[in-house]
Amino acid sequence: MLAVLRWTLPALVPALLLLVLVYFSDKNKEPLRIVLGTFVLGALFGVVAFFIERRASSWTGLDDIDGPAGNAGSLVFLFALVAPLREASKVAATWPAFRSRHFDEPYDGVVYSSSAALGFATVESGWLLKLHPTGGMWVLRALLGLPANVFFAAAWGYALGRAKQKHDPGPVFPASWVLATAAHGLYIHLLYGRGETTALATLPLLLAMAAIAAAAARDLRRREGGSRNEGLERISRISQGRLSAVPSFQAVRAALRKSDQPIRLRWVIFGALVMVGSMLLGFGSAVAFGHWAHVDFSVVNEQDVSTAGPVALLGAGLLAAFPLAGWLVAKASRVSTLLEPALASALAILAALVGLGVTAPVALLVGLSCSPIAWTLACAGAWVGRPQKARR
Repeated sequence: MLAVLRWTLPALVPALLLLVLVYFSDKNKEPLRIVLGTFVLGALFGVVAFFIERRASSWTGLDDIDGPAGNAGSLVFLFALVAPLREASKVAATWPAFRSRHFDEPYDGVVYSSSAALGFATVESGWLLKLHPTGGMWVLRALLGLPANVFFAAAWGYALGRAKQKHDPGPVFPASWVLATAAHGLYIHLLYGRGETTALATLPLLLAMAAIAAAAARDLRRREGGSRNEGLERISRISQGRLSAVPSFQAVRAALRKSDQPIRLRWVIFGALVMVGSMLLGFGSAVAFGHWAHVDFSVVNEQDVSTAGPVALLGAGLLAAFPLAGWLVAKASRVSTLLEPALASALAILAALVGLGVTAPVALLVGLSCSPIAWTLACAGAWVGRPQKARR
């Protein structure tokens, strides 16, 4: 009995708690029976998805979780079958709610897709904990996988809600689903398919997800003219002074659009060089600090989470370079949009990823997980460094 509770409770309890938060975050609450029904369908389709995965794994001999880390065949198996199948099963679980008359606003897509994802995550976590009955690291992995499942599903869920509201499917939902599937595949590989140290590389992705989710919720509240409930309204009043300077999604989208002036390519190229130089400076500063603090960088082991400190130090040095570089580029160029700094940071990140792919494939995976937050930090620095009139 205790053995069964060990892999069922860590899977079910967090999922139900998050389901309660998702349900009460909706001002116009959806029927509870449909929300719970979507949760159950997510779990049922999760069972089907994992059955198909196990059968395919036995036929091909490929398994990204228990197979050799970084094996090319396992990666193809992950991105060609596992990740698409898992996201498709969540869409299938959401579809009955999507066809109902209660699905009538974009936020409903977030509620129902998150409910399906939580049901799916319950099965995923329970299955993993049953396969690995010992070791606290697998409990931590299951807990880290829960918010990621919700975030990836909510991304295409919101797009699905917008598509139904406009009565025009368009390319937004398919594009969101493809991006969510690719990101989910990377997340699965980092969290489950490699060592304990590499699993910590999911933390930057989780931070980026949390920031995007918070900004999206803030944007939705602004569109609706208020908070979704009294608790959120109270929090909003407390944090109003601190968050008043944070730009909305609409302001950021406007700043990223092409203005009447042509893109200044010289500032894109110059900005990319500044970004690369700042990355080298940040990396060198982290190494110098590590040398001063007697940090042994040679002890890093992908299979030993206790050796993650030096990697975190180097990553912090690299990430700290992006807001500074974005600020410098915006200050020097005096451009009114974020387009040039954003393109410059994307170009610098791409160059860094190409370099990592040639020299250190493991570091490439970590770089991919950190690239969204690095790009966001560069844009944040550029936002602060833009001319004062452009920020209004």
